[in-house]
Amino acid sequence: MSSITDLSVETLRKAANLKERIAALEKELNQLLGSSSKVVAVKGPKKRGMSAAGRARIAAAQKVRWAKINAAKAAVKSAPVAKKKFTMSAAAKAKISAAAKARWAKVKAAKK
Repeated sequence: MSSITDLSVETLRKAANLKERIAALEKELNQLLGSSSKVVAVKGPKKRGMSAAGRARIAAAQKVRWAKINAAKAAVKSAPVAKKKFTMSAAAKAKISAAAKARWAKVKAAKK
């Protein structure tokens, strides 16, 4: 669609003539209908809103939901943390194993 400055003089005259004819037809229609006011464009249906009480109920319910979530998070944080299990190095295991074998060797030697 072109702007009004790009239109030719002839096109502008046609547009002005159309507008005058529309105005004349509206005037004639108003006389027939007995209305002296201009015809007003009909608006669409009004959008439904929400009452303040409805918004308050929704906000209260959402606060309750968040309170439950935050309480669950706090309970998890306050729970005692399990201690890390002690792990033994391979060298320590080998040393203990060698000591146990030596003890059993003494027991077996004492039986013979």
